[in-house]
Amino acid sequence: MAENLKSPEFDYTKLKSCGEDVFISANVEIRRPHLVSIGNHVAIDTGVYITTQAEIKDYVHLSPYITVIGGANSKIIVDDFVTIAAGSRIIAGSDKFMGAGFTSVTAPAAYRDNVDFSTIHFQKFVGIGTNVVIMPGVTIAEGSVIGACSLVTKNTEPWTVYMGTPARPVKIRPKEKMLQYAKELGYL
Repeated sequence: MAENLKSPEFDYTKLKSCGEDVFISANVEIRRPHLVSIGNHVAIDTGVYITTQAEIKDYVHLSPYITVIGGANSKIIVDDFVTIAAGSRIIAGSDKFMGAGFTSVTAPAAYRDNVDFSTIHFQKFVGIGTNVVIMPGVTIAEGSVIGACSLVTKNTEPWTVYMGTPARPVKIRPKEKMLQYAKELGYL
């Protein structure tokens, strides 16, 4: 007897927009779905948590248990052909923790620390490894790869592999085959 392996899905009608061939697990929490646009051929796996605005384009995979925080004043942009691996933390907005006030969102605004709201941009062909942490305002340049357990505090260079805490460039990534495939799919 064959089992139905199709998982329950998120209510797509809550999103700002949603393309074709999209799977979002029912176990995903999108705190502000009216601020989230999803392209075509997207998979968002169980446990993903998003509190920010989001533009997620085509052929994107968000693996299990990714956290995207920063509130309604912050944003992530995820361009075509991007994968973000399990357990990664994307900090698009955060208190600065410099002693200017309380670091709790439950404190009245007049008593809060300075908050850094930003946009984090994942350009085309990016790969983010498991348990990577990305800090506010960072752009992950086209074709960059970030190795598992790395901490990204600055913008990356295109088609470069980064590893470590903080993340440092370790080698150049070949791009010809990916660009050829994207062209064949009509994306270049």
